[in-house]
Amino acid sequence: MKLNEWLNDNVPNVAKSLEELKSEYYCEEKIIGFAGKESVYRILENLRTALFPGVYEKQPIDENDINITIGNSIRSAAIELNNLITKTLKNKCKDKSVKPADCHECKDLADMATIKLIEKLPEIRRVLQTDIKAAYDGDPAALSTEEIILGYPSIDALSIYRIAHVLYKEGVPIIPRIMTEYAHQRTGIDIHPGATIGDYFFIDHGTGVVIGETCTIGNHVKLYQGVTLGAKSFKLDDNGNPVKGIKRHPDIEDNVIIYAGATILGGDTVIGHDSVIGGNVWLIQSVPPFSKVNNGQPKPEIKQKKTE
Repeated sequence: MKLNEWLNDNVPNVAKSLEELKSEYYCEEKIIGFAGKESVYRILENLRTALFPGVYEKQPIDENDINITIGNSIRSAAIELNNLITKTLKNKCKDKSVKPADCHECKDLADMATIKLIEKLPEIRRVLQTDIKAAYDGDPAALSTEEIILGYPSIDALSIYRIAHVLYKEGVPIIPRIMTEYAHQRTGIDIHPGATIGDYFFIDHGTGVVIGETCTIGNHVKLYQGVTLGAKSFKLDDNGNPVKGIKRHPDIEDNVIIYAGATILGGDTVIGHDSVIGGNVWLIQSVPPFSKVNNGQPKPEIKQKKTE
């Protein structure tokens, strides 16, 4: 059978089956819809244009009109974000007796969350500048702050995380997680929006870093690639499902360096300030301030090939 004939005869049946599966599996909890991800990406693009005008646009901007560019980006982001937050809150609303269109409380909460984020943008930009300085001071290969802004995955991921964190703290569903997963896709750095991260934070190289939801990180902390700040185990409910909303991830105090491949687990694990955690270390216990933690030094066997 020719392809065109097969398509004409069979595609309607395949399409119908997929439609039925969508209805069966997806409608259990439809909150923002499939198009919601692209909306979140547009919001991020506009917000990051406001934070770093001229960096994330596809076309050069007029330096004389930066204020207008910032203002337009904020307005576009705010309107689209507000509509999306309203939609998520209405679809998650516990009061099912109220029709979504009549839920004024959800709209008011969305307004408050949107305003809070826009008000926080100058503070986010200030903190990001400390992250840029940490990258410049902490990487001898960095020759300019512009190089860091334009090229370093750490700043790319942190600019998204710090936006998402504000929305997470405001109780906005789904959207913050989509934001940080977008950063994960772009950079290989996985930061949950619920994590709390201080000023002057730098992730060198970045690929494979995981920072869990209830992790707290102080000021002047530096991570290398492949570091995991994760959960040691999950408390289960009576049905055997993980209990949500409890402390599961470690606390990292100020002035800590964690080298490549280290894994630190557990909600009761604290890395004391001014400590250094060596590469590939596995930690499920706290260490006091000013500690140095290393694995035993391996002893490589070197054999020299005989030459005639």
